[in-house]
Amino acid sequence: MVDVAVVGGGPAGLSAALFTAKNGLDTVVFDGDETWMHKAHLFNYPGIESIDGSEFMTVTRDQVEDHGADVRTDEEATAVEQTDDGFTVETADGEYDADYVVLATGADRSLAEEIGCEFSDDDTVDVNLSMETSVDDLYATGAMVRAEEWQAVIAAGDGGAAALSILSDEKGEHYHDFDVPDDAP
Repeated sequence: MVDVAVVGGGPAGLSAALFTAKNGLDTVVFDGDETWMHKAHLFNYPGIESIDGSEFMTVTRDQVEDHGADVRTDEEATAVEQTDDGFTVETADGEYDADYVVLATGADRSLAEEIGCEFSDDDTVDVNLSMETSVDDLYATGAMVRAEEWQAVIAAGDGGAAALSILSDEKGEHYHDFDVPDDAP
């Protein structure tokens, strides 16, 4: 049993995992490492002058793992099912129970459709401002919630919004992941 299962390991999924793991939630990322980032080069990501997409993914995965998330690039989620206690995520290697699920599968909306998420008129997953779908405690991010505005920093923001909503729910109040220099190791 984990607190948060993230399905997809691009900028949105890793951003969500970074926030949740950094703040003490047991987090696992299921990632087939098929992100579009491997075809990208970033010049338009704040704080980064220039970085190859694959290098960005390596640096970001390392950061997420350093904060305690279990990133599984060799284990892709094949199904997500809602249960009485949360969710079960299926992979070829087994089943994992989670309280929350963040879908970050790019433009592949099949898992959201299979679990019964509502869709917008433009065939994207319908979410609120916190990225929560019509299925309680299930979040959708990035290209699956946008018809064409696909961009790494937007996706990372979606992942952060989903994570802050989960953290707020867990802590029972609005939560802000804001560090000050005194917090830095």
